Amino acid sequence: MDDFAYVLDILKQGRASDHNYHKIPLVLIIGETEFKLLEVIPKENAIITVGDRIYIGKDQAKRDKISTVKRRIGYDELTSSAISELPYTLELIVKNNEKKFIQFFNTAESISPRMHSLELLQGLGNKTMWAILDERKKKPFQSFQDLTERVKTIHHPEKMIAARIIQELENKDEKYRLFVKG
Repeated sequence: MDDFAYVLDILKQGRASDHNYHKIPLVLIIGETEFKLLEVIPKENAIITVGDRIYIGKDQAKRDKISTVKRRIGYDELTSSAISELPYTLELIVKNNEKKFIQFFNTAESISPRMHSLELLQGLGNKTMWAILDERKKKPFQSFQDLTERVKTIHHPEKMIAARIIQELENKDEKYRLFVKG
């Protein structure tokens, strides 16, 4: 499980579909490394805003804003606010973990004789895939900037990765998972 997550939405009165008399506030979050969507219960009087990076790990002493991880949720259970916040949050996560994601471009392999895992990124076709493979043979990519300078047809790799993560979250039956844990 992730130790940190990002806040996508805050439901101060809980879900409208929850018919309990006593409504419990909920926070919708996405894990920083495994990209699991979770519903958590905030601590009383905790100040939480959308976009915050919060600790959700096992060490209760470090949990200053979250009381309990209630459950894992699916993409279809996100609010419209959380869905609209998701691309920006994912781009931020990808940028903050650039070394991890640039490593994907340096080490991605073929899935089958006819398909390469790089081709699963939206907007990345056959020619761009070959350009990446040729460039990384010369020297591994050091950063997103290095990648975009050496492969002219790539402009925003963080957006490509974020779009792929959303695709994997939306479709739980996705055959090939590059970033989201099952």
